Amino acid sequence: MISRLRQTYRSQRLGTRLALGLAVLSLIVFAVVGTALSTYMRDYLQHQLADQMKLVQVTQSKDALVHGTVQRKPYYGWYTAVYDMPDGVPVLRKSADVPADTGELAAVAAELPDAGSPEILRTAHLKGEGTYQLRACEVEPGVVLVTAAPMEDIEDTMEQLVTVQVATFALALLALVVAGRAVLRRGLKPLSDMAHTAHGITSHDFTDSARLPVRVDGEKGGPEVEELRTAFNTMLEHIDDSLAVRTEAEQRLRRFVADASHELRTPLMSVRGYADLFQYAAANAPEEREKHLARLRAEAARMSVLLDDLLLLARLDAAEVETPLRPEDTDLMDLVRQAADAFRAGRPDHPLTVAAGPEPVMLRLDPLRIRQVLDNLLTNAAVHTPADTKVSVETSVSSGEAMVRVADSGPGIPAADQERVFDRFYRVDKARSRDRGGSGLGLAVARSLVRAHGGTIELASRPGCTAFTIRIPLGRTE
Repeated sequence: MISRLRQTYRSQRLGTRLALGLAVLSLIVFAVVGTALSTYMRDYLQHQLADQMKLVQVTQSKDALVHGTVQRKPYYGWYTAVYDMPDGVPVLRKSADVPADTGELAAVAAELPDAGSPEILRTAHLKGEGTYQLRACEVEPGVVLVTAAPMEDIEDTMEQLVTVQVATFALALLALVVAGRAVLRRGLKPLSDMAHTAHGITSHDFTDSARLPVRVDGEKGGPEVEELRTAFNTMLEHIDDSLAVRTEAEQRLRRFVADASHELRTPLMSVRGYADLFQYAAANAPEEREKHLARLRAEAARMSVLLDDLLLLARLDAAEVETPLRPEDTDLMDLVRQAADAFRAGRPDHPLTVAAGPEPVMLRLDPLRIRQVLDNLLTNAAVHTPADTKVSVETSVSSGEAMVRVADSGPGIPAADQERVFDRFYRVDKARSRDRGGSGLGLAVARSLVRAHGGTIELASRPGCTAFTIRIPLGRTE
């Protein structure tokens, strides 16, 4: 039974449980207050009755001294008896106004000589009469006066008091539960709104969602609820950001797989086509065979470069497990001059100027990978600009960083493409880049390699000037 009630209680809503808890607490408080009030009232009424009996016995004692018995009748329902106490045994004087059973009165009279006090007060139940308050006092040596006052009025008063208390407390408790539940429900409404929002999150489809279109609004509920609301919305913001990052990563992965498949599909189809030509003896003439074999080697080389770039990017992404860098102390100025000489030899149609100081700039880096970055940037400047476009390389040191700036005076990169030029397989000029041999991985590899060295690479482009700036900390030791 108790477990069932406990289970039923736990299944209730928080507002109902708080209201019930408030009701139980209020009931305890009402019980304590009612008990204390009733006890105080009973003691007060009994004390008042005792004082009244004392005043009555003053008059009755004088009457007993004069007449031997009490001639004057007390209040209605009261009893008076005068006892002689020979050898401590109470003997009732006649005539006396006493009940049918005088045992309790005689017992009080017999108790007085041994009480050590001139008067005693007791509460007793008289057979056939009810509850009485008895007071005994000594009239003169050997004579005891006993007065009995009914406590019926006190009992009636206490019953009425208890009835009023129970009715009042019951109504107050009912009003408290009803009003408290309404107030609690209104106060807990922000929490219900949060629960509703949480249910909305659970029913939301996160498959292709980059944003979480739910938030908890409102200004009511007090500071605690406001703190919870702020924390809840902050949590939703973090979830939202995580979902956006996850969705973007998934989309990038899909684009990466699609682009990689597309890039590999073209050379593979070429290889397959030439293989079919050889199979059907359509290319067995010496001059045709050499031409087609050269094409096969070119397509294989293209696939090899593409796979090497993909493998390098994968190793850079997993740098915590396996780093592809082999750092050593290297003069950055020397690497820039080497890359410039190679560019002049391979791209004589693009005039190149180099602004590099005579002093060496020693850094801890992988010379092959940094040279790969420089060659890539210079090649991009030549491939994506018309002939006779000026290209420049500038090297400097400032603010604890070594900086290399590769710029050209070509048409520039459109603003819409500048944020994505470092993405894998992204091409600004998609049609011409593939024909020129570009895979869209060069800048992605360059950025990953610079980041692996603890540096950054930035792009600034406008018509007539496109510049890639590499920054590597001078204090790098790993």
